[in-house]
Amino acid sequence: MAKVELTVNGRRVSGDVEDRTLLVQFLRENLNLTGTHVGCDTSQCGACVVHIDGKAVKSCTMLAAQASGSEIKTIEGLAAGGALHPVQEAFKAHHGLQCGFCTPGMIMAATAMIEEHGGQLDEATVRAELEGNICRCTGYHNIVKAILAAAEQMNGAAKVAAE
Repeated sequence: MAKVELTVNGRRVSGDVEDRTLLVQFLRENLNLTGTHVGCDTSQCGACVVHIDGKAVKSCTMLAAQASGSEIKTIEGLAAGGALHPVQEAFKAHHGLQCGFCTPGMIMAATAMIEEHGGQLDEATVRAELEGNICRCTGYHNIVKAILAAAEQMNGAAKVAAE
C-alpha cells in the first residue's frame, strides 16, 4: 500500500492505495471526481486528461503514488465561483461537444494548450496539439473553433488586465 497526498482542485486530500492504482482510478473511485473519464485504458484517447502541476497529463499513464505531492486540477475544479471557465463557455457556445464523453479531456487539454501558447494559437497548432485526444462523434471542426475562440477571449482578457 502507498500513502498518497495531493492537492486536488485546491483541496488537500490523502489516502492509502494499492501500489498499482492509477491516478485516474484514485480521482474517480477515492475522490468521486467522475468528470475525468476512462476511455481506452491505453493512453490513446485523452478522455482522462487532468492538469498536474500545471501541465496536461493523461491520468491513466500515471500511478497515484507517482502524483503524491502534486497539485491536480480536474474538470470539476476548472470553473470558478459558479461561472464556467472561458474554454467551457466556448465549447458550449461553439457546439464543441456531442456525446460529451471526450469533452472533459478536450477542455483540460485545450486549457493547458492556451496557457502554454499564451493564447497565440492558429488552427494548425490546435489540430496538432489535439492529436492525443480522440473524439469519435465530431470532425473536430467545432472543437477547434471553440478553442480558438477561448484563446482569443483569454488573450484579450489578459491584455485588459495588464493595462
